[in-house]
Amino acid sequence: MRLRVVVALSAWLVALSAQADDASVAQRLEQALSALHSVRADFVQELRRSESAAPEIAKGTLTVKKPGRFRWDYTSPKQLIICDGERLWLFDPELEQATVKKVRDALAQSPAMILSGESKVADHYSVHDGGSVNGLTIAVLTPRNAEGDFREVRIGLAGDDVRQLEFMDRLNQRTTVTLTRVDRNPALKDALFTFTPPPGVDVIGAH
Repeated sequence: MRLRVVVALSAWLVALSAQADDASVAQRLEQALSALHSVRADFVQELRRSESAAPEIAKGTLTVKKPGRFRWDYTSPKQLIICDGERLWLFDPELEQATVKKVRDALAQSPAMILSGESKVADHYSVHDGGSVNGLTIAVLTPRNAEGDFREVRIGLAGDDVRQLEFMDRLNQRTTVTLTRVDRNPALKDALFTFTPPPGVDVIGAH
């Protein structure tokens, strides 16, 4: 009987400790994101379609300005994803094709909106402590809406800087984005987040 009580008490204390750790990480993540008004960084993106598949690598520059504006300039392979807060553009210069969608239709509750500050993380995700990996504090985000495209998001923090984003989708494909040369809160012009399709480019969607 005594052993049972001790085990139950230990389990309860562990649960309380885990909840405290979750709350601490959630608070740290919200503080880091709320202090981030803009950011510019280089990135390496690694997509694994399965655990055994070779990763697909892409590189470029990420620029974000709150609220709701961002651009991903892919240099390898060449591609541009840009959002002005109302419209999301995907431009493929090799195909000479641009796709445009309304932000609310394309990015509702999407991890793409985490850095751009459209809403608080806790509004759409449960936040848990993922421990420390390679010197980064890991916040594990589980979507509150089970019908979304992603089943888990991991954010790696170094101090107040976001240094890694990892997305696991419903097909168990894992995308890891590692940020380097992070410039926090640079002055960015709004024009950086506008896009006009070049002449001759095929535009798909209403804009």
